[in-house]
Amino acid sequence: MIKGSLVALITPMFEDGSVDYDGLKKLVDFHVENATDAIISVGTSGESATMDIPEQLEVIARTVEFAAGRIPVIAGTGGNSTTEALELTEKAAALDIEACLLVVPYYNKPTQEGLYQHFKYIAERVDIPQILYNVPGRTALDMDNDTVVRLSEVENITGIKDATADVPRVADFVARCGPDFSLYSGDDATTLEFIKAGGHGCISVTANIAPAKMHQMCTAALAGDHATAEKLNDELDGLHSELFVESNPIPAKWAANRMGLIGKGIRLPLTWFSQPYHDQLEAAMQRAGVL
Repeated sequence: MIKGSLVALITPMFEDGSVDYDGLKKLVDFHVENATDAIISVGTSGESATMDIPEQLEVIARTVEFAAGRIPVIAGTGGNSTTEALELTEKAAALDIEACLLVVPYYNKPTQEGLYQHFKYIAERVDIPQILYNVPGRTALDMDNDTVVRLSEVENITGIKDATADVPRVADFVARCGPDFSLYSGDDATTLEFIKAGGHGCISVTANIAPAKMHQMCTAALAGDHATAEKLNDELDGLHSELFVESNPIPAKWAANRMGLIGKGIRLPLTWFSQPYHDQLEAAMQRAGVL
């Protein structure tokens, strides 16, 4: 089980939208140096929705290459087509990754039984640990607790990223999913409370910008040092908010560019961060100590 701060890594791009692989290496090194506990490659923050399967696999493969065993890499391999998600998961599993992260199918809104069958189908065909990803704000569908519990009984479904910000769910997962089922917050603002309730860490957008402090906060919370964790989280609180004033990863890419980590590139239909929000995000970055 990986615990702590797992970064939902942004994908650096040139202004024409093509992937900047030198920039990707720089980001991987940055996270190794700042003690990030794992990298999620081509998840939502990595703009997976605008990449085809060969491109996603290339980004995952290069991330693994650049990590060089120094940090675990988890691949985002979900989709709203079961056959496409299966293909991506099969191919990613051959790339020396730690696990796959599979989002609830979006747009087509299956039933809870459909969700169960979708994830079970892939898990039974690809022998790699698989983490569920429930983010109803993007998928327009909430995977309910009973479905998660059923899926936790499938051998290689090993955890969930829960981005509902519904902290009371954690206690139910702890009680019914067993001690080996990994619980990750997908909502930076409630991560501290999520860990206090029994969670194991977060899959974080904020960690793109303040990786060392997110790692320290999660480590303190997991150790039961709530005073330290709360102090660190207070310093991060502005980022937890301001990194979502426009759709993720728009603000995160601007902030990383402001720090000199990546160039000014994002892929349509996403656009570069709107000018009216610059000052407030910069203020949050200063408060977090990254500028």
